[in-house]
Amino acid sequence: MVKKGLLLVGHGSSLPYNQELVEKTAVMIKEKYSDYVVKCGFMNMNKPSIRESLDAFRQEPIDALVIVPLFLAKGVHIEKDIPGEIGLPEGTRKGTFAHNGRTIPMVYAEPIGVDPLLADLMVKNATKALTLI
Repeated sequence: MVKKGLLLVGHGSSLPYNQELVEKTAVMIKEKYSDYVVKCGFMNMNKPSIRESLDAFRQEPIDALVIVPLFLAKGVHIEKDIPGEIGLPEGTRKGTFAHNGRTIPMVYAEPIGVDPLLADLMVKNATKALTLI
């Protein structure tokens, strides 16, 4: 069965928390969504880099690739840096990915953005924090 590739992109940090968050999120996606081959890539400081992960996808049986930034909002990394790393012109969301002598569709997802799930998560975190009172 051919699957979709999902590259989960994190910022990276000299502290371990960002990498752990991205990697644990990738594991959760893998466990719940078997139709995706999931890999992580980082903008800086952590490994693998975005380009290293893209290279690793060339060995996977995928028929499309989606790059999903694990970022809350648009900014320089979302609008300029990540598209540059994945080979998309600034302002575009669709392209192709060279995969074992052929090309497959590649798309770049939006960051998390405004979402009711995010609001619910913030209230969950606030409620948990209130137990410390």
